[in-house]
Amino acid sequence: MDELKEQRILEFVLQNAVRGDPQSVVDNIDQYCRHKEWAMNVGDEKERQTMCRVVEERAPSIALELGTYCGYSAVRIAKLLKPGARLLTIEMNPDNAAVAKQIIEFAGVQNTVQVLEGSSADIIPNLKEKYQVDTLDFVFLDHWKDRYIVDTKLLEECCLLRTGSVLLADNVVYPGIPDFLEYVRFCGRYDCTNYPSHVQYMNKEDALEKAVFKGYI
Repeated sequence: MDELKEQRILEFVLQNAVRGDPQSVVDNIDQYCRHKEWAMNVGDEKERQTMCRVVEERAPSIALELGTYCGYSAVRIAKLLKPGARLLTIEMNPDNAAVAKQIIEFAGVQNTVQVLEGSSADIIPNLKEKYQVDTLDFVFLDHWKDRYIVDTKLLEECCLLRTGSVLLADNVVYPGIPDFLEYVRFCGRYDCTNYPSHVQYMNKEDALEKAVFKGYI
C-alpha cells in the first residue's frame, strides 16, 4: 500500500464522519485507530479524563499545540474553546500538515485553528511578531519527545508564558520524558500535577503532566 496511513485516516473521516461536527470527526478517528490501524493521537481516554478538564478550567484565549499530526487533538481542543479564542498548532511534517488541514476544515473549526508548518525551533521565536501572540494561556506538548524540555525553555526565553499559563504534556510515562519531568517539577517555576492514563488504543500505562507556570523566579 503506497498510500500513507494518515491519508487512510483522512479518507475514513471523509467517508464516515459528519461534516461540521467535531465530535463525529474525532469519534471516527478513534474508531479507525482502535479497530484498523494504531496511530499516535492523544486518544479518547486521555481527552475525557484530563484534556477536557484542563482546557475547560483554563478557558484559554490563545493556545498552542506542539505536534499537530492528523489534527485529532486540535479538533478536540478547538471544540472546547470559547468564541473568539485561537489555537495555533505546529507540524513539521508537510504530509501530516496537509491531512490535518483537511480534517480541521471538515470538522468546521478552521476559523479557530491555524496550522503552522515548520519546526518549533523556528516558529516559537516568531509567535509574538508574526502571529500576534502576547502570551500563551495553554500549551499542549505532543511532538518529538526530545523537544519537550527544549521547547519549554524556549517558550520561557521568548517570554511567551505568564503566571497561570498551563503546559499539558502527553506520553510522560510511555515512552517517557524524564528530563522534562525533572525540569518542570524541580526548577521552581511550575506547580505540577500528574494524571495517570493509558497509551491511546492500548492497555499500556502512560500519563499526562500538567505544569502551571508560576512566573520568572
